[in-house]
Amino acid sequence: MSSEVKPSGDGASAPDGDGAGAPDGDGAGAPDGDGASAPEVQVHPVDEVLPPGRMLVASLQHVASMYAGAVSVPLVVAVAAKMSPGDTAVLMGGSLLMAGIATLLQTLGIGNFIGSRLPFVNGVSFAGVGVMLTIIATQGGVEAGMPIVFGAIIVSSLFGFLVSSYFSRLVRFFPPVVTGSVITLIGVSLIPVAYDWIVDDSTTGTPEPKSIGLAGATVLVMLLLQRFTRGFLKQISMLFAMIFGTLLAIPMGLADFSKLDGADPVGIPSPLHFGAPEFNLPAIISMCVVMLVILTESTADMIALGRIVEKDVDEKTIARGLRADALGSALGPLFNAFHASAFAQNIGLVVISKVRSRFVVALSGAILVLIGLSPAAAALISVVPMPVLAAVSLFLFGSIAVSGIQTLLQADLHRGDNALIVVVTLGAGLAPALSDGFYDAFPDWAQIVLGSGISTGCILAVALNLVFKHLGAKAGSVPGATTAESEPAAVTH
Repeated sequence: MSSEVKPSGDGASAPDGDGAGAPDGDGAGAPDGDGASAPEVQVHPVDEVLPPGRMLVASLQHVASMYAGAVSVPLVVAVAAKMSPGDTAVLMGGSLLMAGIATLLQTLGIGNFIGSRLPFVNGVSFAGVGVMLTIIATQGGVEAGMPIVFGAIIVSSLFGFLVSSYFSRLVRFFPPVVTGSVITLIGVSLIPVAYDWIVDDSTTGTPEPKSIGLAGATVLVMLLLQRFTRGFLKQISMLFAMIFGTLLAIPMGLADFSKLDGADPVGIPSPLHFGAPEFNLPAIISMCVVMLVILTESTADMIALGRIVEKDVDEKTIARGLRADALGSALGPLFNAFHASAFAQNIGLVVISKVRSRFVVALSGAILVLIGLSPAAAALISVVPMPVLAAVSLFLFGSIAVSGIQTLLQADLHRGDNALIVVVTLGAGLAPALSDGFYDAFPDWAQIVLGSGISTGCILAVALNLVFKHLGAKAGSVPGATTAESEPAAVTH
């Protein structure tokens, strides 16, 4: 990486890569009082420890910017699978707890083997939602489906851990045309879920005007906050919109606070709440495909963040970061959590705030752990009315689709083979989302692989990329290939 910044730099060569505004206090005003006789050991901004007050505020911003995204995946799964409020709270609490643990693994690391030691916030990946819902549906419900989901997550995460050392060498098989197609597919295929929530909130099975109105009012508040606020308020606009929507729902008769009854303020999430993991081969294969998507996303995010913070990201750094993702994902099912991956929206926060310290993000991980240890905090989210969640989720799912489109813009879509990869990936992958019951006549094992759409789309995208660009061609000799197509681009969750 040409943007490497040496931690022990030497003055004129921009020691911290941040110009005159470097926050680490080096330069002419160095407070060591030792003059020119003792050169100061310079600390890279990524390894800088900020004053306590500034560090706490910066950490809270990271938590606020990713909180809704962190609880969205367990909410999507819980609502679609018609789980009880208690089970929903368990999923959300476990997801927040493991997001914090995975963030600590990523930022602080273990030895020289695990953790990129970059300012990464980790949370639950959207990539596995479709597969998980398909597994639950084909197994007949939550009781039989969740143990299989968690068993598949454990095996696929161990698979990801084992291949992490080799995956950075395989990135050429996941160019922007592949990752962009798959990420776009993830976002677009999830959008119908948000509209289903508005329908599910009604007693008649059809959307009611007040439910649609509540969702519309929530969207309006988010738009106004995004347009007329700045900084911290803008970053937590989604949280404010959820609060506003919930309060507005009270006089409309759409709020139910009985879900808070019996929720303890402090409590350790019950391990294996849904039972011991079970291992089903088709489910494991589908989750391994999901894991490859997650590894690709995290690799792209590490490359992008390395450039932003001016820190060299080589194959060893990527491998350590992928191991942190995989280890956090493997431990997740023990506390009822799903796959963990880097949250790219927090990369945007690093750009905006210009705070590059990994210890700030580590503190946000500790805060997430504390929130995850409060069942009442997790249950509080479950009282948010379905139309409000639908409105917020439309922004989240839409942002995923947009990030996929942004990635596709880095591919040369004027080339017929690239365009064909996108068309086939989206066309085949959207079949389950757009045509309910499309694969119902297939055996259960086939439905687990095909029914998610994301697995099918990812397999097709990689296979077509291999056929058009690698089979029968020498490495690096693809006609018309651009530099942008040689490595994955950063993605947004």
